[in-house]
Amino acid sequence: MSNTHNTQQTQSSQESRNSQKSNHRPAENRPSPMEVLRNARSQLEELTGMAAESVSSFEQTEEGWSLEVEVLELERVPDTMSLMASYQVELDPQGQLAGYRRVRRYERGRADGRRSGGH
Repeated sequence: MSNTHNTQQTQSSQESRNSQKSNHRPAENRPSPMEVLRNARSQLEELTGMAAESVSSFEQTEEGWSLEVEVLELERVPDTMSLMASYQVELDPQGQLAGYRRVRRYERGRADGRRSGGH
């Protein structure tokens, strides 16, 4: 009987430690990166009424998430003349939109004007 009693105590101790560990891991409550991307795109589309075409940058920050989303602002013919925009999107740790702003506008067919070197 003492083995059964000790086994029950050990199991209770392990369960207690496991529940304490899960209470101290807020990262488990965070959505996955793919969930964040999907939610960010749909929230931005809902607010702006414009189609989010792609995510050009994405990172987890201390405050939550930061993304740059490429949006179709004005569709033109030919498609290479359509107006695109890059939006900086900030989300809280749960993936809810905290703010956004347009950082640049460009024609789809134009090369990026920003240079990444000394040339």
